[in-house]
Amino acid sequence: MPDVLVAGAGPTGLLTAFELERAGVDVLVLERDPGPATQSKALGLQPRSVEVLADRGLLAAIEPHARAKLPAGHFSGVPIDYRDLPTRFPYQLGVEQAHVTAAIEARLRTPVLRGAAVTAVAQDDEGVTVTAGGREHRAGWLVAADGGHSTVRMLLGAAFPGRPARTSLVVADVTLAAKPAGLAEDWTLPSSGSGYLLPLSAGRYRTIVYGEEQHRLGRDAPVTADEVRRALTAAHGPDVVLGEVLWASRFGDASRQLERYRHGRVLFAGDAAHIHLPVGGQGLNLGLQDAANLGWKLAATVHGTAPDGLLDSYHDERHPIAARVLVSTRAQAVLGVPAPDAAAVRAVVTELLAVPEARRAVAAELSGIGVTYAGVSGRADVPAAPDGRAVLIGAAVPAGWTGRVEGREGAAPRLVRPDGYVVWDGGPGLDEALRRWVGAPA
Repeated sequence: MPDVLVAGAGPTGLLTAFELERAGVDVLVLERDPGPATQSKALGLQPRSVEVLADRGLLAAIEPHARAKLPAGHFSGVPIDYRDLPTRFPYQLGVEQAHVTAAIEARLRTPVLRGAAVTAVAQDDEGVTVTAGGREHRAGWLVAADGGHSTVRMLLGAAFPGRPARTSLVVADVTLAAKPAGLAEDWTLPSSGSGYLLPLSAGRYRTIVYGEEQHRLGRDAPVTADEVRRALTAAHGPDVVLGEVLWASRFGDASRQLERYRHGRVLFAGDAAHIHLPVGGQGLNLGLQDAANLGWKLAATVHGTAPDGLLDSYHDERHPIAARVLVSTRAQAVLGVPAPDAAAVRAVVTELLAVPEARRAVAAELSGIGVTYAGVSGRADVPAAPDGRAVLIGAAVPAGWTGRVEGREGAAPRLVRPDGYVVWDGGPGLDEALRRWVGAPA
């Protein structure tokens, strides 16, 4: 019997499983789809996510598939320079989500169980029973990372307040039978506008289309080739000829967030916990950071070494971060509306973001580099311990913690949590920090 079940084999679920496994926890990932996703979906890893993947030895398998290292992010299409961020990776890595998930899945010890759609969840004081793919699976804990339409969330009746979508857009991976001269074949700064075309691998293009037709059709109508063709012609003229629509989906600007990320022995992460307009790859990156925060805390709980309140600190730390992203994406949705007043607001915001202090503040937020938590003094961009332990740099590991803390040489004393955040940086208080984040000495 596994220690933890994970519902959903997207990037959030897979990274959570990876974090748990490297900390010595047995995990089984349940995925409703019969095979790995091949759709491009999200296309950008923000700098903090790149740090996390690099520190875990996952980046090397992703980088060969990257299309670009973009020196800027964007706020509803307004470029935000990343080049002076305090990180080894001052850029957004342009890569298809499918390559990110494949790289993480390849490192799991236990294969993903596919064709296992969750249909029932029951929990008691000892664990969780999940019915998936017609079979019952039992574990001590369940991580629900099963997307914006989370079945686990609905089965538990978890409150998901917010507002519904006010508009509808289409995202599609397409091929072109003919294309206009001058169509970009390289990634530059983020493109915007209905019908823009972004080159992917293997002759494919990503397009997002929106307008009166998409708003009228709504979320449930199937996306047709004629609909995509009309939008591309309107954007590029008759020289663009649609070949094939390989994948298409409707999405909107709904904005919702769970009131609590923990429901007994069920923890929610990624889109199962929060949904918003998917602008700038914020959803992918928010989910990866949820996983990095949750994995080591749940592993310590499984092993019985977690200090009081450690698992609940997952909600306390991550809920405000997602709430801020929801505010940011709602603001970006307003700026993206093709209306005179929105254009006036965009002009003012563009001027404000040219002010260095404002630009740096927004860059820190969008990139994830500026994310911090109570009791944390910063990030430590150092390789994570291969077994998920905390890392103590430049100081001797005190007796009683040698099995749960990895010691390393270094000039600057620091205690680094398994998710890369510094919770002690020299001076008094090491014992207190160890007890707060690692647990009582053995």
